[in-house]
Amino acid sequence: MFQYYFGLALRSLKRNIVLTVLMVVTIGVGIGTSMTTLTVFRAMDADPIPQKSAQLYAPQIDNWGPAEHSADSMAGLEDQLSYIDAMALMRAHRAQRQVAAYQTGFALTPENPQLKPFKADARATFNEFFAMFDVPFRYGHGWGAAEDEAHAPVVVISDELNQRLFGGANSVGRSINLDDQDYRIIGVMAPWEPVPRFYDLITENFAKTAQVFLPFNRAIERQMSSWGFVDCADRSDPSWQRLLASSCVWIQFWVELPTAKAAEDYRLWLDSYAREQQRSGRFAWPAYTRLRDLKSWLTLEHVVSDETRLLVLVSFSFLLVCVLNATGLMLAKFMSRSSDIGVRRALGANRRAILAQCLIEAGVVGLAGGLLGIALTVVGLTALRGVLSEKLLQLTTLNLVDVGIAFALAIIATIGAALYPTWRASRVQPAWQLKAQ
Repeated sequence: MFQYYFGLALRSLKRNIVLTVLMVVTIGVGIGTSMTTLTVFRAMDADPIPQKSAQLYAPQIDNWGPAEHSADSMAGLEDQLSYIDAMALMRAHRAQRQVAAYQTGFALTPENPQLKPFKADARATFNEFFAMFDVPFRYGHGWGAAEDEAHAPVVVISDELNQRLFGGANSVGRSINLDDQDYRIIGVMAPWEPVPRFYDLITENFAKTAQVFLPFNRAIERQMSSWGFVDCADRSDPSWQRLLASSCVWIQFWVELPTAKAAEDYRLWLDSYAREQQRSGRFAWPAYTRLRDLKSWLTLEHVVSDETRLLVLVSFSFLLVCVLNATGLMLAKFMSRSSDIGVRRALGANRRAILAQCLIEAGVVGLAGGLLGIALTVVGLTALRGVLSEKLLQLTTLNLVDVGIAFALAIIATIGAALYPTWRASRVQPAWQLKAQ
């Protein structure tokens, strides 16, 4: 029967091409508008490391006291750690894995004389960074604990930088010159661009992966300044040694805790550490701490802004307007066929058969509207690429899930728009229509 109703639907749609095109365009425009914003929203709101997000936590410690934060507000804690606290947590090593990190950079001088020197952004971190965040490697591997302890001049470089400097060849064992110092390449990452860049949301939520990774202790020894945010309670601009000994927060810190018990144990230990700092006189206030999992961390950092959510709401409101217009068009189309429907009813077709025929016809319109909507979504995302910065281009990628959502949304919207017109069509009285004929 489906094939029979499908044939009837195609013949009906061909009978009034103008009305059919109007319905398809109405649905297509609504789908294209809503899916353009939804695709960007889904990319922003996605879990950047789903296989591990439940095991990753960011500790927070109140370094500034009630003068800077409300005493009853945990949300007011700084989102970075001071050097003192970061090193204390690293030495304690109470987690399965843990890393401190900060953003820095270099002037990179290529060995190829045809390439000009350029700035390269870098991340100073510890060896467990790569295993904790499941960083893929094309060549080589990350450094080990021995290199951390030795402040070794080794680096891991990104695939993009390797392409630029060495044409994508295996560069492990070669050297690069960073701020007039030679560093040995120990590993080359495969393309790795988590969206959002969850491990450092302080500078930019959707920034690209750093080009160079180097041992944290090496960066501290070389007094490599932070290229990120350095927040100080007294708003001062301390020297390097004063920065290390101050309460200024500028270091991101992550721990990997594989079980709920491990997370609770670490939370208790973090509270104990803060109380110890209070007893030692470093904190003159009851210190507050917080241990946030990755999901709550993304929420805290407002990765998806309220403006973005509002834009999605507006676009779906526009889709609702399109659905209402489609409802009017379908009602006009189905009512114009009242005589045909009356004849079918007189020949024995029941109301269920009329409902099935009209809903299948609406589904065909939905499929066509979905195809048009996907095309318009591609156009919309392409237009966004022209106005967004390079760092945000990864938000405008349409994947198979988005395509499936577009088709499902188009069919659901169209069938929803067809419910009232279909009900009206099924209520046609055959006797009245035959008498009118």
